[in-house]
Amino acid sequence: MDLMVLGVLEFSSIAIGIKALDEMVKIAPVRIIEARTLCPGKYLIVFSGDVASVEYSFNRGYETGKEFIVDSLFLPLVHPDVVPAIGNIVSSGDWNAIGIIETLSVVSGIEAADLAAKQSNVKIIEIRLAIGFGGKSYVKLIGNLDAIEVALEAGTAKARSKNMLCMSTLIPQPHPEIKPYFL
Repeated sequence: MDLMVLGVLEFSSIAIGIKALDEMVKIAPVRIIEARTLCPGKYLIVFSGDVASVEYSFNRGYETGKEFIVDSLFLPLVHPDVVPAIGNIVSSGDWNAIGIIETLSVVSGIEAADLAAKQSNVKIIEIRLAIGFGGKSYVKLIGNLDAIEVALEAGTAKARSKNMLCMSTLIPQPHPEIKPYFL
């Protein structure tokens, strides 16, 4: 899956989110990665395609629901680890250190994952999208201790600047007993 452009729109209204989704796919050929309701009463659209198509769809979706936008992201050069980790667990043999970034919006979680992976040599193993925990998201990273420290700093900076950072944590040398619960 070689997706280089990502768009994400998070709405505070489900009805407007669905209307925006319809408008977005009508204006340009984009691939919908995720489109669904989130707790508490939000609607999320994650999509990809070529730069022009994603930009046209992003702009149409934003204009359709602008007063209901919780957070948004247009990312022309998304890190290749991001899309496979959205809503999935990506396997990794590394178990040196763990980083977790918890954000108050889905968009901020995706953005944090992308920035963390671009800044440091870490593996994104999951980006959990606000299912059953009040609209928050979290990102799980694995790598060596120094890389995780750099990744956490980079990944949390943007979320913090937008007041969307809930918490981040670093676990050096995690005990093997927690691995099945982490993955």
